[in-house]
Amino acid sequence: MASVLLLLSLASVLHCALADGKTLVLLDNLNIKDTHSIFFRSLADRGFDLTFKTADDPSLSLIKYGQFLYDHLIIFSPSVEDFGGNINVETITSFIDGGGNVLVAASSDIGDPLRELGSECGIEFDEEKTAVIDHHNYDVSDPGEHTLIVADPENLLKAPTIVGKPTKKPVLFKGVGMVADPDNPLVLDILTGSSTSYSFFPDRPISQYPHAVGKNTLLIAGLQARNNARVVFSGSLDFFSDAFFNSAVQKATPGSQRHEQTGNMELAEALSRWVFKEAGVLRVGAVTHHRVGETAAPTAYTITDLVEYSIVIEMLSEGRWVPFDGDDIQLEFVRIDPFVRTYLKKNGGKYSVQFKLPDVYGVFQFKVDYNRLGYTHLYSSTQVSVRPLQHTQYERFIPSAYPYYASVFSMMAGLFVFSVVFLHMKEKEKSD
Repeated sequence: MASVLLLLSLASVLHCALADGKTLVLLDNLNIKDTHSIFFRSLADRGFDLTFKTADDPSLSLIKYGQFLYDHLIIFSPSVEDFGGNINVETITSFIDGGGNVLVAASSDIGDPLRELGSECGIEFDEEKTAVIDHHNYDVSDPGEHTLIVADPENLLKAPTIVGKPTKKPVLFKGVGMVADPDNPLVLDILTGSSTSYSFFPDRPISQYPHAVGKNTLLIAGLQARNNARVVFSGSLDFFSDAFFNSAVQKATPGSQRHEQTGNMELAEALSRWVFKEAGVLRVGAVTHHRVGETAAPTAYTITDLVEYSIVIEMLSEGRWVPFDGDDIQLEFVRIDPFVRTYLKKNGGKYSVQFKLPDVYGVFQFKVDYNRLGYTHLYSSTQVSVRPLQHTQYERFIPSAYPYYASVFSMMAGLFVFSVVFLHMKEKEKSD
């Protein structure tokens, strides 16, 4: 009986894991499943339920009866001109608005749907048949167009949660360039080109200013929406290929170091963990507040009370929720504007702080608003009331009023002495 219960519990855990990782993979052709097998195998090994379909399959559907059929979407079909079934750019943007995560890989054969999807997310792809060109940072195996770019790891975004641990392995890239919308603060420049890179047609002389030049040339870009949905755009489909994962890499410049393997595999895995919310996901646990010396929260605080606030913050790590370790988490005590802003200190498995309430009454909020690069937006708000002092709580004698107290009592004493003297004073009788 125990073994049956164990099997049932394991099956339920496996079902939950698969339910949280249902992923639709759209391909230009099913051969991509074989040429990119290492990347797809790594996703499957981490518990993702992958459904492979061609991008023009007439049975495609992301939403059915108002419910999303998948948690994540992978688009490895850069040349698609029209998605099949019920999928289009509007459907994909609705999927993102609903909290879905999307990984997009393009190439120089990019079609209009991916360009339109990029525009919706603050990313502008260059024209079809263009490529990122760098005459100073190309691989020795480049055929002569200088489009097989060797990207230095120094050009990666300084965010280990997104790009993984720092490595000295360069990244191979061959594909189309992108630029970010300067008015969109949510776009992340994950991997940029070098200062000598630009995006243009490889087989044409440059007759106009390129679409992207230097560090403005994006090779990989990301986006975390305000609802914490994540999107990653790669200008290269080959970036995720088995050939690029296992290839040796060396710049064509004399004296360059040769690396037996590229850093594509480590970067691709880190990006997939971030975009599919296996990394950088925070949540709020128990929140408590009370007066110092007490254990329960009162119905209302009194001005100038000394209070203690505690919050539990957890991070998703390898499928488990573990305590988050941060030293820059702030608490605000807000009415309309913050009256108190202070750092929370880690105390065991929670963050806490003690502070004195302001001498202002009203309806306040304990607010934690934590927004850091690579992490989901963490927000917690707890409303409390702060009342003025009751008439029995005011001080009976104020030290600053002692001179006035002395004057009053001196007047009373003087009146008493005067009264005694006046009442006991007897006038002398007049003599005849």
